[in-house]
Amino acid sequence: MKTIVKLVAHYPKQILVALLFMLTELATELILPLFMGKIIDSGIRQADLDGTIFWGSLMIGISLFAFLSGIINSFFSAYVSQQVGADLREQVYRKIQQFSFRNLDRFPTSTLITRLTNDVNQLQRFTFMLMRIATRAPLLIIGSAIMALIVDVRLSLVLVITLPVFIIFIVLFIRYGAKLFRQIQRKLDRVNQVMRENLAGMRLIKAYGRQNEERARFHARSNDLKNHTIFTIRLMDLSGPVVTLVMNGAILLILFQARASVLTDQLAVGDVVAILNYAIRMMQAIGVLNWISMAYTRSKASVNRINEVLVEPIDLTSGPNTLTPESTRAHIDFQSVHFRYHASRPDALKAINLTISRGEHVALIGATGSGKTTLMELIPRAYDPTSGEVSLFSQPLPSLTLESIRQHIGYVPQSTQLFSGTVLENLRFGKPDATIEEVIESAKDAAIHETIMTLPAQYETTLGQRGVNLSGGQKQRLAIARALLRRPELLLLDDATSALDLATEGDILRAIKQRQTTLIMVTQKVSTMKQMNRIVLLERGCINANGTHRQLLKTSVLYRTIAVSQHEEVTH
Repeated sequence: MKTIVKLVAHYPKQILVALLFMLTELATELILPLFMGKIIDSGIRQADLDGTIFWGSLMIGISLFAFLSGIINSFFSAYVSQQVGADLREQVYRKIQQFSFRNLDRFPTSTLITRLTNDVNQLQRFTFMLMRIATRAPLLIIGSAIMALIVDVRLSLVLVITLPVFIIFIVLFIRYGAKLFRQIQRKLDRVNQVMRENLAGMRLIKAYGRQNEERARFHARSNDLKNHTIFTIRLMDLSGPVVTLVMNGAILLILFQARASVLTDQLAVGDVVAILNYAIRMMQAIGVLNWISMAYTRSKASVNRINEVLVEPIDLTSGPNTLTPESTRAHIDFQSVHFRYHASRPDALKAINLTISRGEHVALIGATGSGKTTLMELIPRAYDPTSGEVSLFSQPLPSLTLESIRQHIGYVPQSTQLFSGTVLENLRFGKPDATIEEVIESAKDAAIHETIMTLPAQYETTLGQRGVNLSGGQKQRLAIARALLRRPELLLLDDATSALDLATEGDILRAIKQRQTTLIMVTQKVSTMKQMNRIVLLERGCINANGTHRQLLKTSVLYRTIAVSQHEEVTH
């Protein structure tokens, strides 16, 4: 729980105030049974109305003071817990923003969402409990035992003897409960994963008529979570009746022992009532402590999951140098590059040696899984190669700051990602300070300006979630316009024109050529490849062929097969 302690330590003044008022509330609660004994012995038994009123009024006054102290303690406890929750969310989110793609591969989106929401909420609630009642409960138990011993040692020994039993019992529950709650959080991750997939793919599910199957899959995961949670809560709730049974047994034993002493006037009735009050307070505090132990086990599982994110080593760090482009040098250079996603898997790229000059337009082609996207993702340093070196302007990528590398690159991935907001806000995503003239120019180059002008509010039109109110081709053109707005020296299009017709794609490629931007483009269209300066054909992670359309028709059987499959003329 060091994570909570470090965050709570940022608010020492609020903690001190909360602690002082908690101790005040505790002290008054420990004094009240003594006053109750006084009312019985000095007031009721002596038929002294004035004494009864005096001690009763004093008890009411002290109770009101304790009530006010509790309110103030709750106020500052709530403040600190909310601040801790906000700080922790910020800390986890900041760490996720630093993750490389390899780090993100280890943490699926569904589990990161759970950790940022449910797990942080668990810790936030426990922080409040820690400051409000978790610190108070053990002090109340110890204080009640001490005060009972002060009243009468012999009767109070029963309470003292039962304390170690409860401590052992609670420790065992905490240890076992932590394992169960960790399993609950993992099952919650799985429910979130299914829910996220269903919400994202709802149109596809409906198109294929898979509602019943997906409902059954969600039901199975949800039921698994429900059943495990019920089992855990029921098991943890058993502690309550056990505590009540033992404490009530202790109270009966106290009453049995006190009987003879009261009858022989060796012990005052008020003292017995005071001891019983302390016993009841101890029982309530132990019940609270047991409830807190449940919250602790759950929060411990959550803090372990959050720490997994916070201590995750970032395998890709920014270099010290700033990129200084020089037109006389090679733009991009791959030297004996090998890459694999996981140590247990085969290489996704093998012995890649490739140089791309400034201003050159290069097409990457190959079958699914041949390594096209992987090769492209090495350029903005989403991953580092397993071996070999990737250089930009003859400067190795690891020696450069990530910011300076990515400032020179425009990237459009396979899956078009649009954000909540207006068309204009989406276009300015890569360049927030772009003028409207720059935005319109980029939109025209991406052949999307005319479409935008037909929208209800034109550039101020609000897009639906993930651009749901746009077609696939419109989303792709918006993404291309967003990348062009940055005026990148290097533009990476990962199958980003798959939904475009040949005429629109041709217009976009001509506009890119006029910008004198280096282009690397993943495509499966031979008609598009013919417009490129060079074509790189990948097969099983290796470069199978490298050259122009005409050259590859002559030298590559595989490329000729691809051309024939698209009814292209292969004579040369």
